[in-house]
Amino acid sequence: MPISATPRPSGSNSSQAPVMNARAALWVATTIFFMWGFLTSLNDVLIPHLKAVFELNYTRAMLVQFTFFGAYFLMSVPAGRLVARLGYKKGIIAGLLIAGVGALGFWPSAALRTYDAFLASLFVLATGITVLQVAANPYVALLGPEKTASSRLTLAQALNSLGTTLAPLFGGFLILSTAVKSSDEIKAMPMAEQLAYRTAEAQSVQGPYVGLAIALVLLAVFVYLFRLPSLTETTEQADTSHHTLLDALKQPHVLFGVLAIFFYVGAEVSIGSLMVNYLALPEIGGMSEQQATHYVSAYWGCAMVGRFAGAWLLAKFSPRRLLAGFALANVVLLAVTLGSGGKVALYGIVATGLFNSIMFPTIFSLAIERLGPLTNKASSLLIMAIVGGAIIPLLQGMLADRIGLHLSFVLPVVCYVYIIFYGLVGSRPPAVGPQGG
Repeated sequence: MPISATPRPSGSNSSQAPVMNARAALWVATTIFFMWGFLTSLNDVLIPHLKAVFELNYTRAMLVQFTFFGAYFLMSVPAGRLVARLGYKKGIIAGLLIAGVGALGFWPSAALRTYDAFLASLFVLATGITVLQVAANPYVALLGPEKTASSRLTLAQALNSLGTTLAPLFGGFLILSTAVKSSDEIKAMPMAEQLAYRTAEAQSVQGPYVGLAIALVLLAVFVYLFRLPSLTETTEQADTSHHTLLDALKQPHVLFGVLAIFFYVGAEVSIGSLMVNYLALPEIGGMSEQQATHYVSAYWGCAMVGRFAGAWLLAKFSPRRLLAGFALANVVLLAVTLGSGGKVALYGIVATGLFNSIMFPTIFSLAIERLGPLTNKASSLLIMAIVGGAIIPLLQGMLADRIGLHLSFVLPVVCYVYIIFYGLVGSRPPAVGPQGG
């Protein structure tokens, strides 16, 4: 995959050690994508665990994703300002450290056994990932020629998918390894056994997340040690016109892109979040929650395979047509899932991961096309749109409580229909760059 020559360093960098070339910088950046994919996908295991622990309905259980992805909406603008002030590299380091604090918060949250405390820790964790998204996505897209930006970002997202593939297996082994007892079952146990059970229950969450906190800090140190290209010419540091978020949103392909990210993330997160409970339905898989995590892993694994293949396809074919084609494939797969049961429905829902693969990186790179100094503003808006991962799963949870979990998958179908529109029509930028850009 072609990557441009080493970007020209700016400022004081020229008097210090050489800045690494774009190819090496890309591989350093992909480690960040792996980590936030791992953390995000771990929610798919955390949801059924907390649902059972706190005896929640689907609507309340989806507050995990509402809180996690709601942070993207609330914190993306502050994150954009932070990245504009610090630059891409220091912004990535700051995001890793903030996420580490959130992961560490799971220790007291599990000890307190309070649902609200878990949600608070998730919010801090997601705030760190928001900073990473604002910094790393445009950074990777800009590390080379514009025509291969979708391909480059898709390759980085493939490592993100590796993280989302491994996380359900990791979480299933450490968090869902034992069945959670109901409150009545716990009350029937002797006091000593109750204490031992609650301690083990807390530790099943504490250990994995504390380990992740340590890994995040070590990764921040790892990034700090590398001299990454600064690319300041595409940040607010080079914006002499002082553009606003509204200036970026006035670009039609940005506005439609924001909506496309909203619907895509909402659909992907809804499917992953409800898959464990969906596959446990007698008419679908009738399996245990731990067994279902293997299929969640396969769902994200399909996305990883699709992204490695997509990185090659996007370098040779129109990103817009591929995006529309992949969205159409998911409409068909979900229609088959809705109209069937058993193995057909099971494999249909898992296979949607394959065609989710190129959607986020392709939408993102198309939406920041030809923006110049407005790139950072558009990036903040696009990351804000990840709030779809908060709203769409919550809506599907409410729908599942009313019409049943199986039929509730009609909602992701609507999301993918919009993405077909974006690929074919809404993603085309104006003939000239943004005014003042």
